[in-house]
Amino acid sequence: GKELVELKVIWNKNKYDVKFCLDSTGAELKQKIHSLTGLPPAMQKVMFKGLLPEEKTLREIKVTNGAKIMVVGSTINDVLAVNTPKEAAQQEVKAEENKKEPLCRQKQHRKVLDKGKPDDVMPSVKGVQERLPTVPLSGMYNKSGGKVRLTFKLEQDQLWIGTKERTEKLPMGSIKNVVSEPIEGHEDYHMMAFQLGPTEASYYWVYWVPTQYVDAIKDTVLGKWQYF
Repeated sequence: GKELVELKVIWNKNKYDVKFCLDSTGAELKQKIHSLTGLPPAMQKVMFKGLLPEEKTLREIKVTNGAKIMVVGSTINDVLAVNTPKEAAQQEVKAEENKKEPLCRQKQHRKVLDKGKPDDVMPSVKGVQERLPTVPLSGMYNKSGGKVRLTFKLEQDQLWIGTKERTEKLPMGSIKNVVSEPIEGHEDYHMMAFQLGPTEASYYWVYWVPTQYVDAIKDTVLGKWQYF
């Protein structure tokens, strides 16, 4: 007598037709997805109108017949294959950073930082780590001093970098590394770079990132799984 609902589960270009009990929870659906894909529940980001709550039932979140459930995540083997070079790259970057003067004193960065804080900069909270907000991060500058905003499209595994002229849609997997450093005199904000190619010349710089989001941005882009 259980009421079933028909779902389309989409993961890595694979589609699975699933019949599932409406009164089962998000956590039970993750177990079902594990049996289909081999993807452990802890490695799954399951999206239905936003991140699927584990404790609620499908009925409570109003899942209906034919609903599409997006799953983002890599199996343990994929993560190990990707993470090892990324972590090595991060170690090298750290060693390099320690040798140099602080980035914010370098001429190319001073040019932007000397403009001062943008009027519409997002408020920062020192000493706190927060999850990514559901709205785009805005009120920041890029290296030419233009306004830039970052939108994290988790269901597509993409980072959108938007300026007045255009929006770049980057797959998270194409970003080799993320570096950041507090801005001197304004330590509650960071300057941050996304490495889009093999060398430092490919860094895309963003200035005035609120400090509470720095770790969440790195973890999201580099594929580390963190639950606060």
